[in-house]
Amino acid sequence: MQEPNKLQKESYSNTMLSITTPETAPSCPHHKHTPRTPEAAHQLQNRLNRMIGQLNGIKKMLDDNRYCGDILTQIAAVESALQSFGYIVLQDHLETCVVEEIQNGNTEILEEAIDLIKKLK
Repeated sequence: MQEPNKLQKESYSNTMLSITTPETAPSCPHHKHTPRTPEAAHQLQNRLNRMIGQLNGIKKMLDDNRYCGDILTQIAAVESALQSFGYIVLQDHLETCVVEEIQNGNTEILEEAIDLIKKLK
């Protein structure tokens, strides 16, 4: 197999995930009214860090020219972990943000919740 040239490497690296930092994040007017407990935030951070580690492992597998089947297995593991992570955040959203908005008389929040559920599939 031919080694990619510099332009191909740059093009490939531009397709990788971009990480949004607080400095580069678009301004968002939405904030949780009820903060997550320190334990819940810690658990989410741990899950996220494991997924980042798995993604870094996939990158290393690509760099090491590992077998496609092994890489695909790791991709499936990351997808599953991300899906579970999304469901945990969704559950928290429904139990806190959505409930609070309904109690405050904002039933339009249900449309947003339905849209979010559809996005997670």
